[in-house]
Amino acid sequence: MLGKSIRFNSIALGLFALVTAALLATTNLGTKDRIAEAKREVAKRALLEIVPLERHNNDLLVDTLDIPPTYWPTLGIKGGQVNIARKGDELVAVIIPAVAPDGYNGDIQMIVGINVDGTIAGVRVVSHRETPGLGDKVDLKKNDWILGFNGKSLTNPKPEGWKVKKDNGAFDTFTGATITPRAVVQQVLKTLQYYKEDRKRLLKAAKESAVIPSEITPTLIPEQTQAEASTND
Repeated sequence: MLGKSIRFNSIALGLFALVTAALLATTNLGTKDRIAEAKREVAKRALLEIVPLERHNNDLLVDTLDIPPTYWPTLGIKGGQVNIARKGDELVAVIIPAVAPDGYNGDIQMIVGINVDGTIAGVRVVSHRETPGLGDKVDLKKNDWILGFNGKSLTNPKPEGWKVKKDNGAFDTFTGATITPRAVVQQVLKTLQYYKEDRKRLLKAAKESAVIPSEITPTLIPEQTQAEASTND
């Protein structure tokens, strides 16, 4: 009897483990799909904030070009793609991923929109760990400082002006915080320099790989994640 009881309990436990594992696997797959879709929506909204619908009629998430590895160090990335904005068959702008590795609390991930003429369409920080109340002012929902890049280029200001005012440059800092804006300014400059170097390839590749326009539904821009760090900048 004891042996039968042990075998029965072992079988029951085994079946319970299998059912539990199956349930967890099913839940995990469903959650992954929802998370992937949520990330897609966040990405689309961020792109639309830089290049709004009235400026293009293609799907920014689908219309992409790979960034050659030779440019990864300049952009501070480990691989990525440029998002293309078109109106019909006309290239309007590109949106480039970039990472400033020298924020006060680590990497500052951003996207930089650059118009075909080399002027900035917009810059948005999409992930950071900068200090709440200080360095987190790179977030548009915290401060409009990031809008100061709009319309800037390699000639406005000239390269020597691409510094914060504390370093005799053209860009403001935040009260009590210099490291964060300095890091962002320098990485935006590097992204502009990348665009200048890779512009011909981008224009040619964009023309050759035009994607058929798809309908895009306007969405609201999401609030960004609260900064995680709590040390002083």
